[in-house]
Amino acid sequence: MSEDQHRIFHNGRIFTSNPEQPTAEVMVVKNGLIEWIGDGVASEGFEGERVDLDGRRIIPGIVDAHLHPLYLANAAKQIACTAPLVESIEDMVNEVRKQRDLQQENEWIEGWGYDEGKLIEGRSPVRTDLDKAAKDAPIIITRTCGHIIAVNSKALEIAGITENTPDPRGGQIDRDENGKPTGVLRESARHLVINKMPVRTAEENAEMLAELSPFLYERGITAITDLMALTAPVDYVDMYELAREKGLQQRTVLYYMWEDLSKTPMLTKENTDRTKPIHIGGIKLFADGSVSGRTAWVEPAFLGNDDNHGISTVTSEELLGAAEMAKEYGVQVVVHAMGEQAIDQIVDTFADIDNWLEDTASIRIEHAAMPTKHALEVAAKKSIAFVPQPVFLFAEIESYHNNLGSERTMTTYPIKSMLDAGIQVAFSSDAPATAWADPVNPFVGIQAAVTRKAYNGADTGQNERISVEKAIELYTRCAQEVTRIPGIGQLKTGYHADFIVLDQDILNIPPENISQVNVEETYVDGKLVFKK
Repeated sequence: MSEDQHRIFHNGRIFTSNPEQPTAEVMVVKNGLIEWIGDGVASEGFEGERVDLDGRRIIPGIVDAHLHPLYLANAAKQIACTAPLVESIEDMVNEVRKQRDLQQENEWIEGWGYDEGKLIEGRSPVRTDLDKAAKDAPIIITRTCGHIIAVNSKALEIAGITENTPDPRGGQIDRDENGKPTGVLRESARHLVINKMPVRTAEENAEMLAELSPFLYERGITAITDLMALTAPVDYVDMYELAREKGLQQRTVLYYMWEDLSKTPMLTKENTDRTKPIHIGGIKLFADGSVSGRTAWVEPAFLGNDDNHGISTVTSEELLGAAEMAKEYGVQVVVHAMGEQAIDQIVDTFADIDNWLEDTASIRIEHAAMPTKHALEVAAKKSIAFVPQPVFLFAEIESYHNNLGSERTMTTYPIKSMLDAGIQVAFSSDAPATAWADPVNPFVGIQAAVTRKAYNGADTGQNERISVEKAIELYTRCAQEVTRIPGIGQLKTGYHADFIVLDQDILNIPPENISQVNVEETYVDGKLVFKK
């Protein structure tokens, strides 16, 4: 069948994410675009191939507004330090030891996903733990949040970290009672080790990204972002374009680190062109760390330690410098902020700065875990967008309770309050930066937002529940509005026919079962790209 012929998808229960036409039964697709959408009777005049949707539930393709695809692809090749494989530091050491037996003497051993709140010992692994697994090979285990690593003595030696090494700005080297590094490195201190690791070639990374494409389609994800794009040692635009040649199909927006762009300006009219399947959408900065890792910049302090308010990692001058470049090239400033003080810093810094983008927010706050009332008011007034991840509370409830207490936890990621304040909101996964076996699965996040209950049944704040319909919109239309990828996020005339067919009717099942929904088929431009 040629593309210029009609393809008529009929007999479906279609949720469109279009507020002006929320539901439909039929979509008529031509040249990859929706030419008409409506009820069955009105579609009888169209001729072409007919595809029976068999009464199944259809929603638009998922747009993950904050993702780390390369890290996600890389994690699949590392030791998964998550339950049920790893439930203690002893389990972790055993898994590392097994991996050491498979590798050469000096090869790096990598793991990801540990959360001390879920470990029997209730603490992070330290160098003396990891030394039991291997002393002759460097080991690096990344915490679930991605902001903290645990390494062994060999890795510290390679990085040149001793008791005399000062904490880098925006980072912390944990030390024992004698002042010696424990092997736990927080925030920017991680890079002291990471920068000494072997660098994969653009070709190797591109192949991993291409292999990720069907995995994402299986989860209904048709558009993605990369929130940690770099200029060196491999430029991410070049790497993703190579990945597309090798089979990566998702439309992709890249957000480059300000630390890189401030040294190597490389934004152009061409690489920021939103009509291209791979393009740059913004400049990324970090204002603090993570709640679960006790590095978010909070007020009041973390539970049980009145002196620990987290880590501030950016200056207002850096934020404004990034904004100048973003304005010049018509892209967004995207700032990671979890704690109250970090979020307040961002909204206060930009309170007197006019928006430079007309179609969406010029400033995005990623995560926005603990906004103050002041931050909500200013963000709404200045059209600053929030991009939270409901999966965090669902998957990491132990750490939130340990670090904030149950009462304060219930007010984190206040999605309903954000929406009620008039703030532009989009959902995302931040995968793989969460302690869940399938961190990119959007249906886990949707369930978490709708039920406000963690995986273990703990209440995460019933006052902040939202409807299933709104949760889907935040993962589709609203995510498109924030990422600015043209023509997706809704099933609407003139839009790309990107949609997914579900095995259950997500709108008519118990909310606590939403995480069990699976994708049966995924379509992009009206073409089947995944079938279960």
